This record gives sequence, structure tokens and C-alpha cells, in this order.
Amino acid sequence: MRKFIVGLTLVILSVIIVSMAATPPVVTFQKGDGRVDVAIGGKPFTSYYHASDLPRPFFHPLRAADGRVMTRAYPMDKNAPGEENDRDHPHHRACWFTHGDVNGVDYWSEGAKKQGRIVQTSLDKLQDGPVGILATTAAWIDDTGHKVLDQKEEVRFKGDDKRRIMDFKITLTPTDKDVTFGDTKEGSFSVRMATPLKETNGGVIINSEGATGMKACWGKKAKWVDYSGTLAGTKVGLTIMDHPGNLRYPTTWHVRDYGLFAANPFGLHDFLNDPKINESYTVKLGQSLVFRYRILIHPGDSQEGRIGDEYQAYLQQVR
Repeated sequence: MRKFIVGLTLVILSVIIVSMAATPPVVTFQKGDGRVDVAIGGKPFTSYYHASDLPRPFFHPLRAADGRVMTRAYPMDKNAPGEENDRDHPHHRACWFTHGDVNGVDYWSEGAKKQGRIVQTSLDKLQDGPVGILATTAAWIDDTGHKVLDQKEEVRFKGDDKRRIMDFKITLTPTDKDVTFGDTKEGSFSVRMATPLKETNGGVIINSEGATGMKACWGKKAKWVDYSGTLAGTKVGLTIMDHPGNLRYPTTWHVRDYGLFAANPFGLHDFLNDPKINESYTVKLGQSLVFRYRILIHPGDSQEGRIGDEYQAYLQQVR
């Protein structure tokens, strides 16, 4: 009888352990002053910053499942250790979406002659769960104070013991006249990688077409790009995935050896170094431009992370 009870107990414990392992961690949100903190399975993942005095909303930092920080701290933390020689481009705020030429106004830089801003107007949804949802509305304000675009953004968060995933849907709608996204490399859906992960520090850039390194990937079309390296002794990577429904899929990429990492469908003039090319795109009044992207943070490099398989999963999950 004792053996039976012990055996039954072990079976029950095994079922409980398997059940717990199969349950995805819950995503939770905590509102603060000008920010929303995002946790996955009780562990901090990122914070969404949206204070009205910022040039645009952004996510900072992005963390791997083990808590390692994947993105640069500057300029949010101007004295972050290890970044003493990596305090360039103060407009690179961890993870953000914007563009450098919208009706001739610069929303990418900070301090431009014709400087635009993206200002959150409402926090529309915070939904905890195995898939957490954050939804917002923002206004693109030009250098004269005039609103030119409404932006609806929905981000879905999920993860497991090894991965973190953010699925973005960004909808841009002109408010009172046509809006033209100019042909410039300065954009658009972007991440600034942590200093140790930069290609100049041994990081590896690889795209869906098998090209490796900044020189082979910058300005080239690809379905995804992965940026990986060693962080505090552990190999980790971050992938940005382009969605087939996006404009000019597969997109071109503004990816740099110093850690900038951006999907940009509007930059062929610069990418091809051809002054005759103009790939500006106009969104007509009454229409909308929709972008979808996935960020995947994974252990290992692109091969260990099975990014090709992960991309196929993305295509099945987000149609």
C-alpha cells in the first residue's frame, strides 16, 4: 500500500509540474507617472514611456527572459555604466516608431530645424493575461503645432521561460490632408541594441536571405533581421520581423554596426545612393497606413534561436 501511495503521489506531482510548465506566464501592467510597466510571469520586461514632454513614446528597456537588458540605456540614463563611449544619437530611445520626413517635418531627430513630436492622447487598453495587450492613441504634431496624423498602436506581449515577444500593430491616419512619408534612411520601426551586442563589439547581424554583417544587410530587403551577441557571458539575440501585409514587403533595413536596428520601407534614395530614386509614399486623406512587426528576444544566435521557424510561426499567428 505504501508503494502504491508513493507512486500515486509521484504521478500527481508530475502532472502538476507538467501542467505548471505548460501554463504560459501572465503579462501584467502597472500604471505610473507617464509610464506603464510591463511584467511577464512577475518579472520586469519593459516600460512604456509616454509623458507629454517627451519627443515621442518609447519602450525602455527591453529585457530577455533571464532579465538581461537588450537595449542601450542612454539617453534615458545618461550615466549608465559601460556606455561611456556609446552616448551618440540621443534620439535612439531603446524601442520606438517614427520617421525623419513626414510632409517635410523631422519626427526622427531631436533638435531639427523643422521638428515634429508624437504625443500620446489616450491610453485605450491595458489587458492582463497570457497575452497582454496595451493600446494607445497618439497625435503626430508638426513644427507649427498642427496635428497631421492620428496613430493607433496596439502591442501584444507574451513569453515563456526562454523568449519574449512583442507584436505591434501601428495604424496611421491623416487628420485633415494627405500625408507624405519622404524617402530617407532616418526611420522607422527601431531598436537600439545594448553596447556589448553591437557588431563593433562582436555582435552578429544576419538577415532572412542569409546575408551577414552591416555591409551586407544595410539597405537590403529581408523578411527579418536578427542582431545577436554575448551579454554578461551569455549569448542572446533580438529579431525584428516584417509582416507580409506591410508596405513594400519585404522591407529594407537601416541596421548599423553601432547598434541601430530599424525596418524602414521609405529609404531607397539613401540605401541605393541614387539621387534619381524617390520612394516617398503618400497616405491619402480618408485612408490609413498599417504596419505590423514582431520583436522576438531569444537565447543564442539566429541558428540556435531557430529564427526561420519562428518567422513561420509569426506568419501563422498574425495574419
